[in-house]
Amino acid sequence: MTPEDMLEELKRNSSDKVQFTLDAIYEVCKEQADRGIFDFSISTISKLGCKRGVPKAQSIRNKTGEKYRALISCFTEAQSHKRPLKQSSKSELSWIDEISNPKHQLLARIMASELREAKQIAQELVPPKQRIEIFDYRNAALQDAPKFTEQEKRALEYIISDRFKDKWDLKENEYGEYVDGRGVSVFKVSTTDAIRKALEFLS
Repeated sequence: MTPEDMLEELKRNSSDKVQFTLDAIYEVCKEQADRGIFDFSISTISKLGCKRGVPKAQSIRNKTGEKYRALISCFTEAQSHKRPLKQSSKSELSWIDEISNPKHQLLARIMASELREAKQIAQELVPPKQRIEIFDYRNAALQDAPKFTEQEKRALEYIISDRFKDKWDLKENEYGEYVDGRGVSVFKVSTTDAIRKALEFLS
């Protein structure tokens, strides 16, 4: 799905305010793409569009910012294969295009965006090039390990909760992936296992 198609899909049945905001985010992202700049992080898009109707970064990361994150994620995916020296022409999330149901495809993009944000938060907890040592949970040294904030912890707990799965009609299989009612993979293998490990060691 192209960013243009995603924009139209997201604007459908949205309020005038949300449509205006989506248009503003789209314009900022398109300008980045046209300039050949591959930075589509939420903080960057928010700063560039602060005077044009783009919400603050935290507002985009909130629950009400799902559509905004999906649009930004679509630009990230569309531009990823254009990065210099990238060997593969397929983007990391191109598998989402294979989902035929538009609702499920949109859901997959939203969840992929949320997972990317969670990974970014986890990476920000650890400075670059810092050596990481794994301790047994009974080891007192674990007390010095980086910790999630309560908000970050709740966000990850929600993704693996029954409430989240029931809302989007998802099931978790034995391989740690989420599948929809048709058996189509929405979250990749071991995603839920990775989230639970992160909560166990960083909470």
